[in-house]
Amino acid sequence: MRLLLVEDDPRIAGPTVEALREAGYAVTWAQTGPKGLEAALLSDFPLVVLDVMLPGIDGFEIARELRGNGIESAILFLTARGDLGDRVQGLDLGGDAYLVKPFAVPELLATLRALSRRERGQTAPQVTFGAGRGALDTVARTVAWDGAEVAVTGREYSLLEALALTPERWFTREELLDRVWGPEFGGEARIVDVYVRYVRRKLAPEAITSERGRGYRVER
Repeated sequence: MRLLLVEDDPRIAGPTVEALREAGYAVTWAQTGPKGLEAALLSDFPLVVLDVMLPGIDGFEIARELRGNGIESAILFLTARGDLGDRVQGLDLGGDAYLVKPFAVPELLATLRALSRRERGQTAPQVTFGAGRGALDTVARTVAWDGAEVAVTGREYSLLEALALTPERWFTREELLDRVWGPEFGGEARIVDVYVRYVRRKLAPEAITSERGRGYRVER
């Protein structure tokens, strides 16, 4: 699938483009807002990945222009601006998903796969867990608990998704580290424990089950 990446930092764009091409995407890279907007208007890209803080025109303005011109490409915001207000603004302007830097490549690819399903007209099912108390929207990458949406970070969402897609299965720290942070992550495996605590505080202590020697899981 053809994809437009608008990112001004080559230190981020270089490895991202490489990973996307290895995953089978035909990537066009634009380094400024005006060049990204021009490319998106002139070519039919099913997927557009936008940084927000760009030289010339920011990513929010690009999204506004694309939607105003009838461009229906799926838009993923990929940015360091992760406040709830920024995420809401991006989605209200026509964005389809919002991923906060720093991100793991598996997280980026999973988001793009979900958006690709939507482009092909396949509705991504809602994933439920915790005896129906929890729900994930795998396209918008949102989490609800007891019917109310809960603000989570991209990493917290990815942790929940990794568990909820295979409920009742026990995952070790190392398995979750590989799925959520990626095999290139060089930090301590106990970062998984930290993020489990974050999620439990936001949802409920019973949202994620743990057992010594087995790891973590969510109930069906």
